[in-house]
Amino acid sequence: MTSTVNYLGDLRTEGTHLASSTTLITDAPVDNHGKGETFSPTDTVATSLASCMLTVMGIKARSLELDLKRTTAKVKKIMAADPRRIAEIKVDIHLNKSFDPKTKLILERSALSCPVAQSLHPDLNQNISFHWPE
Repeated sequence: MTSTVNYLGDLRTEGTHLASSTTLITDAPVDNHGKGETFSPTDTVATSLASCMLTVMGIKARSLELDLKRTTAKVKKIMAADPRRIAEIKVDIHLNKSFDPKTKLILERSALSCPVAQSLHPDLNQNISFHWPE
């Protein structure tokens, strides 16, 4: 088992990662009857996409003996109605430094092949941009 999730009431949950006992709280968003005081479940999906991309890029960078520290991702989740769902996730990845064209391509392809990206429904638009310093 990976985790347990408890409903705390008032549209809030607490998930516990069983291997580490780390917890994650979610709230329903304000536009869906919640308090919006922390990540919503759909926020965690969008954030997981970016986290997975950076992690897979980090794995590839390590094998190439490259340092990606200070690389960041900015995430925007766009919701749709009927049914309520995530319609689009925009991820802007800002790399800490530039590399030769071949290395850039390797790192970008690594990110796009991350397990979360491959697991999301094909109707969900993944709008991914890579920003390399000059």
